[in-house]
Amino acid sequence: MSTSRTDVEQVERANTAFYDALERGDFEELSGLWLAPGELGPVEPDGAADISCVHPGWPVLTGRGEVLRSYALIMANTDYIQFFLTDVNVSVAGDTALVSCTENILSGGPAPEDSDELGPLVGQLVVATNVFRRTHDGWKLWSHHASPVLAETDEDEGDETPS
Repeated sequence: MSTSRTDVEQVERANTAFYDALERGDFEELSGLWLAPGELGPVEPDGAADISCVHPGWPVLTGRGEVLRSYALIMANTDYIQFFLTDVNVSVAGDTALVSCTENILSGGPAPEDSDELGPLVGQLVVATNVFRRTHDGWKLWSHHASPVLAETDEDEGDETPS
């Protein structure tokens, strides 16, 4: 079965919408991008719409309540976040799509007490896999899994002593 270009483009838009909503702190939009029970059709098998999420360093979160609470918590405690996605790869197989990418994240904490400016900016490199399901309302997130990239620097490699 060949993947239609339109499907790939729609999945790319859904993936971009996810990161855009997170950057803007738009919890309502973000919630609407996740798969909800009943969206797969009238004969949806039990558990078919159970969503899951793994944030870097977190345990697996399952179910709509746990996943959306995690995003509410992240949004409430993040003053600034921006995602620069690289290495984006989209695969579509029927009504399921897989997006793998690298999240180049720039985030900022709260401003110092005596300032209105943003706190220090921190960069992080994360690899992510987003799984989408086709619904009558378009492509919805079914699972998000993100892991930090622990890369060696040239400096670290030179510190090794032969044994």
